[in-house]
Amino acid sequence: MAISSAQPSFIELFTPKLVTVLRERYGLADLKADAISGLTVAIVALPLSMAIAIASGVTPDRGLYTSIIGGFIVAVLGGSRFQIAGPAGAFIVLVSATAAQHGLDGLLLATMISGVLLLVLGLLRLGTFIKYIPYPVTVGFTSGIAIIIFASQIKELLGLTLAKEPGPFVPKIVAISEALPTANPSAVLVALLTIAVIVGIRRVRPHWPAFIIAVAVAAASAALLGLPVATIGTRFGGIPEGLPMPHLPAISWQKVVEVFPSALSFTLLGSIESLLSAVVADSMSGRRHRSNGELVAQGLANIASPLFGGFCVTGNIARTATNVRSGARGPVSGMLHSAFLLVFMVAAAPLASYIPLAALAGVLAVVAWNMVEKHEFATLLRASWGDAVVLLATFLLVVFRDLTEGILVGFAIAALLFLHRMAQAVAVEQSRPILEMDEPDRVNGNSRQPYDVELTTDPDIAVCRISGAFFFGAAAGVGAALDRIGAQPRTYILDFAAVPILDSSGAATIDGFTRRASRRGAAVVISGASRPVRRVLLMHGVRPPRVRFRCTLAEALATATTRVGAGTDRSLERDPL
Repeated sequence: MAISSAQPSFIELFTPKLVTVLRERYGLADLKADAISGLTVAIVALPLSMAIAIASGVTPDRGLYTSIIGGFIVAVLGGSRFQIAGPAGAFIVLVSATAAQHGLDGLLLATMISGVLLLVLGLLRLGTFIKYIPYPVTVGFTSGIAIIIFASQIKELLGLTLAKEPGPFVPKIVAISEALPTANPSAVLVALLTIAVIVGIRRVRPHWPAFIIAVAVAAASAALLGLPVATIGTRFGGIPEGLPMPHLPAISWQKVVEVFPSALSFTLLGSIESLLSAVVADSMSGRRHRSNGELVAQGLANIASPLFGGFCVTGNIARTATNVRSGARGPVSGMLHSAFLLVFMVAAAPLASYIPLAALAGVLAVVAWNMVEKHEFATLLRASWGDAVVLLATFLLVVFRDLTEGILVGFAIAALLFLHRMAQAVAVEQSRPILEMDEPDRVNGNSRQPYDVELTTDPDIAVCRISGAFFFGAAAGVGAALDRIGAQPRTYILDFAAVPILDSSGAATIDGFTRRASRRGAAVVISGASRPVRRVLLMHGVRPPRVRFRCTLAEALATATTRVGAGTDRSLERDPL
């Protein structure tokens, strides 16, 4: 049966997975499974959403708004069956810096601009390019973010008194160290209790909702014992009992220009985080997501979330993985997760006032510990010096400089190292058998005819095999190798059968070589070039009568032998292409 190679249509690319699932005879059993998984994820997301919001420099209710509005839109319109969206720990650094610099309206405006950019990226079908982010870069920036998240929670973990906590990592650590004498033993106790309960439950009952149980135990303990610790109620006055009416933030052209760099950072991190989360869900479930459709949904969610007071929405790996493990059947679980969060906010808003900030800091400390990919970090450090350089450059820049700068620099170094490795893999071989007799041509899939190996040592015939991707990074090396051919034969045979890719730099190198050979009165025969490679050569002037093309090495040797034996054969200059 023939497999169709037609590209998917526009509608197929952007059809929400919800539509796909409903077409598959979605039934009552599926709804029950999605309700259970949605409730499970909502219980996990409730304390996390508030903790991330507080760590990001905004009030806890805005984290809930983000999960409810953003999570619902992504579930309805997204390209992944299991994606759970909301506020993410990866955004804490960027969100807190934007809120501190531009205020709440600036943060909401930057989020909306980021939503527009994500929407454009999806519609332009650029989501597939996110997969080219190198693995050392993702490990480096994830580990760097984890360090920054933990550093941002030290103040609440220890109950420190700080007039103003610096944003950059080094000044923050300096300020915290100077404030250590103000540590609150009660806050330390609550934080340690929270962490201990989470760790204990995960070891004994890994399927229980450890976060919300730990926060509930810490809140009850602090209230019953009358511990003097800061709570959501004392710091923020509690949380509202419902969603606010939608409204636009203050918008002006000057404000748009000011927050645009932050919006770009939100877009870059949001696209990476969301699509990585979708890939994790695919690996766990055996399904496939639609990357561009997912970006469109993320864009719409980030446009809608600020209208209700929420901030950056992105796919969350931990909550998405929880959704899959809880038995979700489709996007309905994500929709119900948002609905359950809204119910919790309406019904339990008064109780949220008793939650100690140290408990939420303990939750984020555990999240930060889990985010550090310790085994992968150590493996990459040992794997190769190139991977270690990319990993450390990304990690250190994220921690000490800027998240976006770390990703871009890490990606640039990884790209340069890849080009270097590809260039080193290109080889030029001369005066020895090109392939063993009858060995299959691994590039074109043909079997070569046997040839006389002695012809390669004939001083009037030089046979050179070029193997590997012949691109700009290897062009200088290949050109130098060809120029180092000691003798000056009457015919050069360049075997291109092992060249899968040729770019304009490589073609220009061959063009220069053939021109120099022609001035010396030598002919050049190119054998085994694939159609795409031959097309590039012809476009750059590598064509008869200066060059002959032959399909196999045997034909090229026959052509060279004829020329050597009979002098310059003018009939060969009318070589058919």
